[in-house]
Amino acid sequence: MLAIIAPGQGSQTPGMLSAWLEDAALKTLAQEFSDAIGLDVVRLGTTADADEIKDTANAQPLIVAAGLLSAYALGERDHISFVAGHSVGEITAAALAGVISSIDAMTLVRMRGVEMAKAAAITPAGMAAVLGGDRQVVLSAIQALGLVAANDNGGGQIVAAGDLNALAQLAPDGARVRSLAVAGAFHTSYMQSAVDPLRTLADSIFTNTPIVGVISNKDGDVIKDGHDVLQRIIAQIANPVRWDLCMQTLLSQGVTGVIEVAPAGTLVGLIKRATPTIEQFALKGPADIASARLFIAQHGGNNVRN
Repeated sequence: MLAIIAPGQGSQTPGMLSAWLEDAALKTLAQEFSDAIGLDVVRLGTTADADEIKDTANAQPLIVAAGLLSAYALGERDHISFVAGHSVGEITAAALAGVISSIDAMTLVRMRGVEMAKAAAITPAGMAAVLGGDRQVVLSAIQALGLVAANDNGGGQIVAAGDLNALAQLAPDGARVRSLAVAGAFHTSYMQSAVDPLRTLADSIFTNTPIVGVISNKDGDVIKDGHDVLQRIIAQIANPVRWDLCMQTLLSQGVTGVIEVAPAGTLVGLIKRATPTIEQFALKGPADIASARLFIAQHGGNNVRN
């Protein structure tokens, strides 16, 4: 059984769309995305430097565009049973499941990036990855400093978020702490001001019943109602991401293989550590398409579709 997974912010790299856009049809689609949202994702994905694409308002649309373009290049969506995305990757997943159109996905992520950047500018805050250590010890240390476990990624990785001074004091026994180059404390109450504008936009977006199970970052549940999928995506902006529970759901649902769409690499690494019995494939560029289709042939049977 096969799932498609979509990465979140931080996975972007300079020039990451260049190889994909050598295909004329994909370049046309990328230009349609750019025109629809008033942001040149073609330029951002080809010639923009690392600092420009690190900006939250640019990074989020670029990541969703990359995921959609690579998934369209791959095709084979009739063989997918589940989709899941990490943070902003949930928007990619919703589009791949047919919940929202690709243009609506790009419109939503454009506003998400802008509003989260605005929210981050209100109060200085940040995020840090805590690697290793005992899970309960790490969570207790985060809570004791008034921080939030904003991303519970499984595989011995928890991302803490909140006040910068508190983050500087975070040092759980047996764990390593690495500051993340992000603009604010995503998936915490620091992002609350971004929620209402996104909810207003979401109310204008038509949703469909997903054609496959959509695994939610909120609790790892499989969501089969399109409106619920979209509302969860909006609420998630100011609430923790439970990717650990998403991975457990993939396992419990009998998924045997996952393909991470572009910009791929981060999520397959987490799955390899946390649920190694699930085989992984990172779709990093057009050169991977043929191998990805062979992977699909191995894992695409016994689909559970709505």
